[in-house]
Amino acid sequence: MLRRPRRNRRSAAIRGLAQEIHLTPQHLVQPLFLVEGSGLREAIPSLPGTFRLSVDEALKEVKACMALGLQSFILFPKIPDNKKDKRGTFSYDDDNFYLSAAAEIKAAFPEACLISDVALDPYSSDGHDGIVHDGKILNDETLHVLQKMGLAQAKAGFDILGPSDMMDGRVEALRVALDEEGFSDTGIMSYTAKYASAFYGPFRDALDSAPVEGEDIPADKKTYQMNPANRREALIEGELDMLEGADFLMVKPALHYMDVILTMKQHFEVPIAAYHVSGECAMLMAACQNGWLDYEQAMPETLLSLHRAGADVIITYFAKDFAERCG
Repeated sequence: MLRRPRRNRRSAAIRGLAQEIHLTPQHLVQPLFLVEGSGLREAIPSLPGTFRLSVDEALKEVKACMALGLQSFILFPKIPDNKKDKRGTFSYDDDNFYLSAAAEIKAAFPEACLISDVALDPYSSDGHDGIVHDGKILNDETLHVLQKMGLAQAKAGFDILGPSDMMDGRVEALRVALDEEGFSDTGIMSYTAKYASAFYGPFRDALDSAPVEGEDIPADKKTYQMNPANRREALIEGELDMLEGADFLMVKPALHYMDVILTMKQHFEVPIAAYHVSGECAMLMAACQNGWLDYEQAMPETLLSLHRAGADVIITYFAKDFAERCG
């Protein structure tokens, strides 16, 4: 045989020379859940190893991650029920702890990249990403709230806004509002192909942001999040987001939508992000805790496979663990 592919697998050194994909902490984004108060580090039972953090604890976590080479963080707020309303007005309130926490983190670590969450569901008494009226999600009315929210986040110091709401036209609405107020350098990482997935459960536990049961409240998010059966539709969303000014296009979830990640990578020139969501991470962790998989091998392989599929950026609850192993 003139060609023997196994020759390039014969030793660790040779395998290193032939390796096609290299994943580093710089490709990863660490999610952080923020709560109001101080000295708080609340465990999330459905997502072991992940915590809700007050700003003082979040600062410690960011410092530890930065020391490992992790530079990017996406922040999510757990809002008390008494500060939620049907229009999510606390999202742009001057007293919003999420905004002040971001400002503190940015002041302490100016070199860090902070990514926001732009959506109503953490702030909505209905638990939806848009304004609910007579059982329907009002798209265009929601855009005005998202603009106020996005501007408040840009003023707080977020480098990149992450609209996760899936309202039509929200990228353009945010881009216009940002540019008009002098925030032309603030980027947008659009949740372009966000599917109505069954794998968001632990995240909703962490933020208490699931849709509220009610006669005039939709029971799920299927009228605005994408159908898991559709792939071509992701290209429609991607083309619109590109035209509207998105700087990154995201696929969410990640592991169960690797074909969509590859499709997006093949069609668009901007960086493609993938959100390795809470349910996907929780499944792997449960299997490892039961001794069915080896975490030390399965976790890096999972993230590497997402990078190989075309994800330039991977948001994952395993980011810090991966960075520790790289060190």
